[in-house]
Amino acid sequence: MPTFFDVQQWVGLALGALALGIQVWALVDALLTRGDAFVAAGKRTKGFWLAITGVASAVGLVHLYQPFGMFNLIAIVAAAVYLTDVRPALAQIRGRGRRGGSRGSYGPW
Repeated sequence: MPTFFDVQQWVGLALGALALGIQVWALVDALLTRGDAFVAAGKRTKGFWLAITGVASAVGLVHLYQPFGMFNLIAIVAAAVYLTDVRPALAQIRGRGRRGGSRGSYGPW
């Protein structure tokens, strides 16, 4: 029968894997986006975001078993900033933005 400590370790590993997945998702998205889209969206450069998300992914991998450590929390926040602020701005530049807003019945207006 698993003890409380065993369950706690498995939950920590699952949360660490989830955090690593988010960090890698941000890195892969930054890798696949054109460099001029970052500048056009006013969100620094592609190299800057590759460095931020790359370091965040590396920290997430190293701290896989410690998802609530200080460095991993900073790395999660960095990836979350990319995914919630930069990625939507890049989607607007790529033409894959939200369907609402300034779109009428027959397209954008």
